[in-house]
Amino acid sequence: MDAIFNSYTLQIITMCCINIIIVQGLNLISGITGQLSLGHAAFMSIGAYTVTLLMLDLNVPFWLALPLAGLIAGLAGFMLGVPILRLRGDYLAISTLGFGEIVRVLFLNSTTTHGALGISSIPHYTTPLISVILAIVGFIVMFNLTNCRFGLALRGIREDEIAAEMMGVNIAKYKMLAFAIGTGFAGIGGALYACQITFISPGDFAFTRSFEQLSMLVLGGTGSLLGVAAGVIILTVIPEVLRFATEYRMVMYGLALLIIMVFRPQGLFGNIRVNL
Repeated sequence: MDAIFNSYTLQIITMCCINIIIVQGLNLISGITGQLSLGHAAFMSIGAYTVTLLMLDLNVPFWLALPLAGLIAGLAGFMLGVPILRLRGDYLAISTLGFGEIVRVLFLNSTTTHGALGISSIPHYTTPLISVILAIVGFIVMFNLTNCRFGLALRGIREDEIAAEMMGVNIAKYKMLAFAIGTGFAGIGGALYACQITFISPGDFAFTRSFEQLSMLVLGGTGSLLGVAAGVIILTVIPEVLRFATEYRMVMYGLALLIIMVFRPQGLFGNIRVNL
């Protein structure tokens, strides 16, 4: 048992759970509501820096700093949603991408966040048990959100905004709530990430991170809660399994993703819904 659950394996499990929390938030925005976001890592970074600065500079306890990180990231998502969620499709995607770069550059040039040097010596509070529990709690919360009237309204917006509005759905309100909740999940995931890695810098939250999270969502199946878990586990574990072929690891990684997308374009669990 000890050989199976060694420190390396537990670290991978922890990262899988953190990514599941983050991508669940992206799934609510892009999968359930149909609003393509390319700046999800920005809200992850807001959560990571918030929990770090609260603990190191203000001596706030971890269990208080963690929800505050999610709250501040969610508030940032809500404020961003006010001006840009009137946009659709490519325009919305480009706007979120631009916001992500703005946040990264602000952290890069801020003395409070130590700029490109990053922040080290972050307390290591994220354990495998905590990450698993929070991933399960996040799954339950997201399941209830997406299977109630709120979730039906979001799916209506995704399928046809005009028809949803004619049925009495307040489009702007539901979009902003979805964006706030989804980015709040990213903030909590970012806080857990910071307290797992114990070092963060703006380079950790570049566009490639957002693209990685979107790849996990698409691979598993947009709109599927089980798909989120499947996509995250596959794209977190595959790079580790392929470490034996360091020179060709990314080629094999991309090839595996390409094969799945060719033979299962809707994602692994794209047509499967969880009903409890």
